[in-house]
Amino acid sequence: MRRPLAATCLLTALLAGCTTGPSLENQGEVTAPPGDSKSLTIGSAGFTESDLLAQMYAKLLAKAGYKTTLLTVANRELYEPALESGQIDVVPEYAATFADWLNAKANGADAPPVGSPDLAATMTALRRLATPRGLTVLDPGKAVDQNAFAVTAAYAEQHRLKTLSDLGRSGLKVRLAAGDECVKRPYCKPGLEQTYGINITAIDPKGVGTTQAKKAVQSGQDQMVLTTSTDATLGEFGLVLLADDKKLQNADYIVPVVNRSRAGSEKVAGVLDELNKVLTTADLASMNQQVDSWRRLPEDVAETYLKEKGLL
Repeated sequence: MRRPLAATCLLTALLAGCTTGPSLENQGEVTAPPGDSKSLTIGSAGFTESDLLAQMYAKLLAKAGYKTTLLTVANRELYEPALESGQIDVVPEYAATFADWLNAKANGADAPPVGSPDLAATMTALRRLATPRGLTVLDPGKAVDQNAFAVTAAYAEQHRLKTLSDLGRSGLKVRLAAGDECVKRPYCKPGLEQTYGINITAIDPKGVGTTQAKKAVQSGQDQMVLTTSTDATLGEFGLVLLADDKKLQNADYIVPVVNRSRAGSEKVAGVLDELNKVLTTADLASMNQQVDSWRRLPEDVAETYLKEKGLL
């Protein structure tokens, strides 16, 4: 899809390091009152799910009377400062991941993580970190995109597996297709072993949810793959998710984040909360599938969904 001219110019400014407003590092704590600009730029991180969410945000805000522009900036190191400065006004984020990212930005890469499986604690930490930067984190909805683990449906049926606890109790040896970082990350190999007692014999470094990784499990080369809870293509590989019944994974619920001085109004919050009330993890997975597997445009999928839910 061709990017609008205004978005292209703005992206050029971003890549050149241009800023138009206050940043925490340069001007201290941002104290501007909540704003209600009638022209809003909605940011996307450039992958399918983010594109879908940005499209839905833009359509709902346009219906409410705002002039909206979509802007794709795939690098969080670029779009987060743009959100602070007001070059981007609204962006969909993931609670625990964004909390940890802001924490590392404020306190260094080695700072203990603040994101956790506890949504309330994660949101408290996220808002504490976001507010001084002039950002407002709106309420999370039902939809969550967490790390998740899948096995073949045949494997699950053979060994009577529905949860990760079931897999741990089975004593089966498991070769896991994942990213290199899985060896050390607490949500991956260490957590699976300590929390669930799963016997991980090796990490096959094929990436997170990649086609290559799924094919390795499908063929029996590996027994399990690290993917995400909104993965749209599991069925194509005969894979099913095992439930994270002990809540090892962080609370990566989807949250809208806004620039307080431009989009911090109760009206914006109310508009986006209407989506939060209906959007589920399964809905997101279905929409991802329509884009990734059926080759539908994110804009069309987003509009169809909103109409089906009576929001447009």
